[in-house]
Parts: sequence; C-alpha cells; structure tokens
Amino acid sequence: MSPVIGIVVLVVLAGVFVFVTTRSRDRASAVGALSRETRRRDRTRTSLGEDVSTEPTTTGREVERSAALARVGGGEVAEAPTAAPPAIRAPLDPEAYAVTRRQFFNRSITALFALGLAGFGTTTIAFLWPTLSGGFGSKIKAGKLDDILRQIGDKKEPFYVPEGRFYVNPYPVEDAKTAAKYYNGGVLEGTQDGVVALYQKCVHLGCRVPWCKSSQWFECPCHGSKYNRVGEKKEGPAPRGLDRFAVSVEGGVVVVDTGKLTQGPPIGTNSTGQEQEGPHCA
Repeated sequence: MSPVIGIVVLVVLAGVFVFVTTRSRDRASAVGALSRETRRRDRTRTSLGEDVSTEPTTTGREVERSAALARVGGGEVAEAPTAAPPAIRAPLDPEAYAVTRRQFFNRSITALFALGLAGFGTTTIAFLWPTLSGGFGSKIKAGKLDDILRQIGDKKEPFYVPEGRFYVNPYPVEDAKTAAKYYNGGVLEGTQDGVVALYQKCVHLGCRVPWCKSSQWFECPCHGSKYNRVGEKKEGPAPRGLDRFAVSVEGGVVVVDTGKLTQGPPIGTNSTGQEQEGPHCA
C-alpha cells in the first residue's frame, strides 16, 4: 500500500469514528435527565393545547371503597370515571424540537476537527504527490540559445540559472562524435546542439562548485576538486565528473529537464581536450 492510500484511509476512519461518537453522545443526552427548561415547559403544557380540566373526578380508591361497602350492604357502587379522549396537540413551537446547546457544541467541535483533519490530509497528499509546474524538479526554459552563448562569450563564464541550480556551458559541436562514447539520451542531444547543463553540486560532498575565471574550470573550494568547462573531472577527490541534466533546444530556446539527473562521466573522461587556461582559484 502506498503512503498516499494509507493516509486517505486513516483520514476516512478518523472521520467515521468522530461522527459515530458524536451521534452516540447526542442519543445519550436525549434519554438522560431532563433539563430545567424542559421541566418548565412540561408545567406549561396548556400552551400545546392539552386539556387540563380541574373538575373533580372519582379516583380508583373511591371505587374500591364503595364496592366493599356495597358487599356488606353499606352503599352503592361508585361508577369508575371514563377516560377522556386524547387532546388534539397544536403544532410544536420550533424551540421545542431545536438542537440543545450540548448537541450544538458537539457538532461544531466535530465539524472543526473534521475540517482540520481534511486539511492536514490534503496537505500531506500534496506534499507526497507534488505536481510541479515550475522551479527545480521541472522543465525550465533557460533562455534563447544565441543569447546564452553570446553572454558566455562576452563574460568568459557559464550562464547560471538559479531557479534550476545549474550552469549552462557551450559544448564544441565538432566534438559531438567523441561525446557519444561517454554520454547518451538528453545529455548527448544537448552536446549535439552545442550546449551542456551541469548541476551546481560537487559530487564529492555536495558543496556548490563556483567557476574560476582565470583557469576556466569549475573549482570546489571545500576539498579542491576541479572540473573542466563541460564538467569532466580533472583533479581532486571527486569520484567522477559533475552530474548533469538532459537538454533540448526547442524553437531556439534551451530547455533543461531538472527532474532527470544524470551521473557525471567517470574519471579520465576528456571529450573536449580543454585544459587549464590560467592559475587556479582554489
């Protein structure tokens, strides 16, 4: 069973439990002791149309006494009173069948509890099953390819996209055949379009790797790992090259799929032959 289904079942069972408990409390209060207000209404039942005539009637004790006297010749048997027909009740006052204060608070508390539980369950499901429409983990449009390459050439540094946590760097198109030996899928397609998208984290211990403008390499300040322009490992303790994302060029726009992270190439990969171009920064 997936976590999402388990949470949904838990929310439903909790709601059923609270509903049944509240209903049982309402029934218990309905058959319990009468409240002061109910007793006061019973004393004023004439307002409901009941016949409360005060004419004297013969009681049962009087009938038994007269019968005993008649047996010994001491009188006549008294007639038992006839029951009066039931009185026709007038329509009930709305206040007579409205919910009690206890029922109102019980149901209010139950509704608030169910609402909070439903909100918590919905939030949990949304967290476990996100539908990304932008940001890291989705497809991100980095910009027009020509503009990106022009900016990289002018500044002599990669094009950084903070929303996707990646660098965009040019990949020599003439080396695309060599790249086929080390890359595949969307990463290889990006190299054929002349571009590569590199994840900003060092594969050694996860530090963010800045760009060194003098050496034209990525150099990690934490433990000295170094990578060339296309993220292939050159020096330091890193176990491989920088991880990367699938890239496609759609209508001249660079689209990077940050939901698919591809591990960097193994140690010794040098598909472009780019070496250090100046002093190190780290």
